[in-house]
Amino acid sequence: MIATAIIDATLRRLMHNGRLSVIYPDGSLKSYGDGEGDEVRLRIRDRRTLRRLLDADRHLGEAYMDGGLLVERGDIRDFMILLMRNVAQADYPAAVRWMDALRRRLARLRVRNTRRRSRRNVAHHYDLDGRLYELFLDPDRQYSCAYFDGPDCGLEEAQLAKKRHLAAKLRIEPGMRILDIGCGWGGLALYLAQVYPDVRVIGITLSTEQLEYARTRAERLGLAGRVDFRLQDYRDISERFDRIVSVGMFEHVGVRHYPAFFGKVRELLTDDGIAVLHSINRSDGPGTTSRWIERYIFPGGYIPAMSEVLPAIERARLIVSDVEILRLHYAETLKCWRERFMRRADRAAAIYDDRFVRMWEFYLAASEAMFRSGLMNNFQIQMVKDQAALPLIRDYMFEEERRLKTIDSRRHIRAVPAARDGEKT
Repeated sequence: MIATAIIDATLRRLMHNGRLSVIYPDGSLKSYGDGEGDEVRLRIRDRRTLRRLLDADRHLGEAYMDGGLLVERGDIRDFMILLMRNVAQADYPAAVRWMDALRRRLARLRVRNTRRRSRRNVAHHYDLDGRLYELFLDPDRQYSCAYFDGPDCGLEEAQLAKKRHLAAKLRIEPGMRILDIGCGWGGLALYLAQVYPDVRVIGITLSTEQLEYARTRAERLGLAGRVDFRLQDYRDISERFDRIVSVGMFEHVGVRHYPAFFGKVRELLTDDGIAVLHSINRSDGPGTTSRWIERYIFPGGYIPAMSEVLPAIERARLIVSDVEILRLHYAETLKCWRERFMRRADRAAAIYDDRFVRMWEFYLAASEAMFRSGLMNNFQIQMVKDQAALPLIRDYMFEEERRLKTIDSRRHIRAVPAARDGEKT
């Protein structure tokens, strides 16, 4: 069959490391890789699935979701890590690289994250049933890369460490006004209000579910007077702020909107202000969003390369004052999330169904594989308008982080009071 021959030839060119076996619909078993390590064995159940896999970027995840692709030895995480490790090392022909460059250009033209579309895209993912996120996130619902600052650091500790790490880079002082762009369920904004006296924090989101949840948390923690959560697009903010932070939101902006984003940051920032941007980034240069991810997980999303971000910052006349790359921290975060999710997969199936569980499993496994392979990592970029706004040396970050760690260890930094039975989350 032609489809079998094409997939067989593709895997033989791609798989140079590891041990992959595939059982095709006709019952034939073919092996790929150098034979080293534990075997990962796939079964392609029928010819329809086989034909769909010719467009793996779109249909690999669907085949797993629909049960047409089975993992008989190992699991989907093992397969995706093996696959992405080989993809990261592949030397593609010139024609393939040319087609990839063309796809990137076309993808830039296609993505237009207007205010209305941005809100719809956010609702697709973040307005899911809140019980889903309770299955795998920490109690603070930190849905971004954690910061594992020690060998025995668990997920809860790593997410708290991430908030300390960001806070230290913001160099916050009493009485300041802080803007959190894409505040999620409110964890970082509430943390800043807890550890810094007299600050005022504005958190904005496009998710109605996140907004309601964050406001409820602020009320229960007695912080509603100092933390204001709003359903608002960053483009519609008009106030000025001493500090601006954005965590895990930039991936939803879109390349063509980078000038507007950084222009707005500059406009909103006081003359001696500091901004910190935390985002996933591609380590191998500009690319395109997986069509499966675009359809099922993050419509309108795009992971930037540093080479796309820094020029936009420069054109906005912001000064990059510090850059840090978090390499494997997101891989470890996603590993924790996936393990937690799979332990409670029956509860996820009760909320949605088995196909949704396989979709979410594939999403978490594929994402971890991208970070394990080195194709993606995270950056934290600190920006200022005036380079005299910061101390001469960056020791202030480490000193503040140590101070906050002492505070966190001595007092109970309350994450989120659990919702009462029957209460909407």
